[in-house]
Amino acid sequence: MARCERGYLCDVCGQEVAELRDSDLYLSYIVGQIDSRSLLARPERHIRCNPVQAQFIVDDQFPAVVVTGSFAKSALAPEYVTQQEDLMTRGWRRLQEVAGLGISISDYPLPEVKTRRQATS
Repeated sequence: MARCERGYLCDVCGQEVAELRDSDLYLSYIVGQIDSRSLLARPERHIRCNPVQAQFIVDDQFPAVVVTGSFAKSALAPEYVTQQEDLMTRGWRRLQEVAGLGISISDYPLPEVKTRRQATS
């Protein structure tokens, strides 16, 4: 991922992802979808610019994202939707929290993600 004078640019909308709190890349890291090496290798985007993932964040502080078509929550198995809503909402809340903590990136992930990664190391 290349950093330019404006910061990290969203590969979807082209605008700067100015805040860690808005980073789809770091949300994916926190919930265990990518590892730390991928943080430097994958393109950045805003959380809302990845609507298929963003639709699973259910929090009063995050305006709901509605997806239509095959990947809409309404088209998916209810058990899967519940699982993803729990994971993505907890991940998003963790992302909001870590943005102001000044902790190591290795401490960002959810507890179960850290435990799983330690077990496979």
